[in-house]
Amino acid sequence: MTAHAILLDDLERDALTELVNIGVSRAAANLRKMVGEQVLLSVPSVEVVTRQGATALIRERESGQLVAVRQDFQGVFSGRALLIFPQSNSLALVHAVTGGALSAEDAVDMEQEALAETGNVVLNSCLATMANMLQRPLTMSLPEVIRGDGSQLFGLTPDSPENGVVLFLYINFAINERDIRGYIAMLMDLPSLNLR
Repeated sequence: MTAHAILLDDLERDALTELVNIGVSRAAANLRKMVGEQVLLSVPSVEVVTRQGATALIRERESGQLVAVRQDFQGVFSGRALLIFPQSNSLALVHAVTGGALSAEDAVDMEQEALAETGNVVLNSCLATMANMLQRPLTMSLPEVIRGDGSQLFGLTPDSPENGVVLFLYINFAINERDIRGYIAMLMDLPSLNLR
């Protein structure tokens, strides 16, 4: 447990983990349809932390630049969802999603579009599943690809909301037998987590 962790009781953590796992399995099914290949997504860990805690977690795991697909959402819970990869993994993901049919040069040209579409599939699947299970509507913005370090991705600026929390998920992607690691982070205000 990190110093910036938000305390949840065992029942809350189990319920949140189950909700996330169902969302991620739907995302894997939708990604599988998109790429026409076996896609395995697993969520070995779920953390609820402060924005500073999320930045520290990603800094512990990734030393290089990051690329993320960002979508804002509003409804029963509101915030921002990020699908995050190490920059070094992004072209491998593009090759996996496009079936390796692109040359290196074409893959670079298609990177933004392929990442945005992948993020859209994964984030929409996760969030829509969570909203459906809670039987509440949710609207999402169009995906946007952003690059930077954890501080930039999690919006650590002087005017960041103090009570903002991050639902931080480590995800293992295996597409076309390539292992591609990534993260899903959902930035929410504290009332959004109080779903009782």
